[in-house]
Amino acid sequence: MASMITPPAAAIDLNADLGEGFGRWTLTDDEALLSVVTSANVACGFHAGDPSIMRRVCELAAERGVRIGAQVSYRDLAGFGRRSMDVPPGELADEVAYQIGALEVFARAAGSRVSYVKPHGALYNRTVHDADQAGAVVAGVRLAAGSGATGGLPVLGLPGSLLLAAADEAGLAPVPEAFADRAYTPAGTLVPRGEPGSVLHDPDAVVARAVRMAAEGAVTAADGSQVRVAARSLCLHGDTPGAAGLARRVREALGAAGVRVEAFA
Repeated sequence: MASMITPPAAAIDLNADLGEGFGRWTLTDDEALLSVVTSANVACGFHAGDPSIMRRVCELAAERGVRIGAQVSYRDLAGFGRRSMDVPPGELADEVAYQIGALEVFARAAGSRVSYVKPHGALYNRTVHDADQAGAVVAGVRLAAGSGATGGLPVLGLPGSLLLAAADEAGLAPVPEAFADRAYTPAGTLVPRGEPGSVLHDPDAVVARAVRMAAEGAVTAADGSQVRVAARSLCLHGDTPGAAGLARRVREALGAAGVRVEAFA
């Protein structure tokens, strides 16, 4: 059974969701963000992304030494993967494996490889508390590994989630992550996006929260209570206005606070 990846002294990985476009439509400033982050969550075509975008992001990530992760999702282009769906576990496992395999082709063509898996949007939130959907994601990761295309990939998820527990049980490395720009509930879960204040827009507040999460492992919840956040990776969303500039500020502030920015082992 894999052991939980916990933060070494004062070190954090920075990840961002990239490749979130389709055809002529673009959302993320991939090139700018890839100059800041250490891990790139690349959309695999189900919530965003198309083959050309996937190839281009993999090439840019490989050039900059940024590790490539498969950001798998429900099949929901119209809803950007933010609508929860009741997908049968076997079908969901196949779709997760399909997305990993598709991205692996472009990662290898760029001289790199897929190094981890992170669910997106509604699937991410669903796997916090839904054992069947969490197990299906892990089964999909294992299916992709069995195809020979990838190894046993680490899985990024919310600390304490059923997803990370299922990954650990399956022998995959669970990587707990935190979100610099999202509001937290007292239980340590994310405030749903449909609720007021679920996303933080004040850059100073986001930077301060990121540093505290990395250096102290804590965050102030929406009700003012203090929540422990034992994260090894910190997500910086790429689809918010000024995302690249904010990501640079976060990285600079982490360095000033004595926190090393490095990819998880």
